[in-house]
Amino acid sequence: MKTKKIVIIGGGFAGLRAFYGLKHHKELDVTIIDKRSKSVEKPSLPEVAFSGKDVSKVLIDLKEIVEHHHGHYINDEVIKINPKLKHIHLKNGAKINFDYLIIATGAYKAFDAIKGFNEFGNSMCDEHHAVKLWEEIKDFKGGNVVIGTAKSVFGTRVKAPQLIAPCEGPIGEAMFMLDYHLRHKNLRDQSTIKVFTPGEIFFEDIGDHVRNKVGGVMQKRDISLHNNKVIVEITKNEIKYEDGTSMPCDLAIIIPPYKTFPLYKDSGLGDEAGFIPTDKTMKHLDYDAIYAVGDINALAQPKLGHIAIHQADIAVSAIMKEIKGEGEIIDFEPNVFCIMNMGGTDATLIYSDHLYNGTNDLAFHSPFAHMMKWGFDSYYFYTKGHMPPDFSMKATEKILSWFKTDKDKFIPFN
Repeated sequence: MKTKKIVIIGGGFAGLRAFYGLKHHKELDVTIIDKRSKSVEKPSLPEVAFSGKDVSKVLIDLKEIVEHHHGHYINDEVIKINPKLKHIHLKNGAKINFDYLIIATGAYKAFDAIKGFNEFGNSMCDEHHAVKLWEEIKDFKGGNVVIGTAKSVFGTRVKAPQLIAPCEGPIGEAMFMLDYHLRHKNLRDQSTIKVFTPGEIFFEDIGDHVRNKVGGVMQKRDISLHNNKVIVEITKNEIKYEDGTSMPCDLAIIIPPYKTFPLYKDSGLGDEAGFIPTDKTMKHLDYDAIYAVGDINALAQPKLGHIAIHQADIAVSAIMKEIKGEGEIIDFEPNVFCIMNMGGTDATLIYSDHLYNGTNDLAFHSPFAHMMKWGFDSYYFYTKGHMPPDFSMKATEKILSWFKTDKDKFIPFN
């Protein structure tokens, strides 16, 4: 069998998962291209931003792990993709041919889309902003804190939930972890925490059961919620919204809009918003040799690491089915599965397929959830981007199933 050349653009969650899934097949020549030299374990960034975790503990060297597993790593930027001729052009002038292309770059956070963000805004969406935010929090002496998500716009070519805020889990972590920090520093009485969402409801990707439980904890901790607030500007002393209202603000923590790189529209691969439309095998709707996984995929709603991993596994199964004519393509069955840190040893595990008309809308609020999060983060970092073994996920699902018939018992919020 002729060696097939597979190129993966992007070495984040989805890109590394696809690489590890393909590296076992000797008939493949696999290359990862990324303009970054290190992969960022994004689920740990709130700990960098709100607990001072060493940022080096969330960065994984790509060249080392790719070459260790007999793959090829190119540290450069892709500036053009020719989907018909099956080659890509790099910023350094090189041209790379492929038999299959997996696009796993993710979306990018458009900080510049919010007026005043660079001067007065903070975020935890990348390692640079997370470190900066921790420095701000260490010096914070109390005041008005405003935390929220900007509005994102997505295309319509594929049938996917139209979320205005594609991932508000980090907002949950930000509000609870900051609340914990301020109480620990005896600054909570001198501070207000206001949370805003551009949507009609907060946490629109989960069901009412979990959402109401989280809302109850917000009330107990005096965290106010403001719906239908589309941010347009951050100033030194306030945040302004599209409806003409504003909030006093001494510390702004914002998730900016999700946007895509011009590369995909310019190459004829993106939908009207620039995200890549695929079928449920993650194959591009127009090009059989091109796959997209993770946040860049138009089907990925919400924009969540768990869904990115799921899509990477599907793409690998589909490519190997086509190459070898063996095996089964994994079904696309997205759901929300995440662990929300809440400060100290407090955390909540959330599992919900409500967005996709499922029957699960569960949460597990316990120090045990925090231990699970610590275990995942440690395993991912020290194994250089490997996900925990499948049996650990199956064990988690088993634990969830024990309490499925008594949801309130499963959520011992204090």
